[in-house]
Amino acid sequence: MADESPELFDDIYLGLRAGGAVRKQRRGEPLSVEEKEAIGRWHRLSLWRKFIAIGAFALGTFGLGFTVGGLVFGRWRTARR
Repeated sequence: MADESPELFDDIYLGLRAGGAVRKQRRGEPLSVEEKEAIGRWHRLSLWRKFIAIGAFALGTFGLGFTVGGLVFGRWRTARR
């Protein structure tokens, strides 16, 4: 299990790079070699690894937003009058 955890972060990073490249491609901008490679590697990734990477990113983003929201809007903050 410990050997697989770095792969998850690699998959998340690959997904972010590929997503940025796809948006750039949709706008009609030329892609660099690295961006083409990221899209190709993302397409070759198995479905379950894509699902785990997207889910982990979403869960992490939600958790971060939930934590920051709790700190900003939590009960520990005194009300201003």
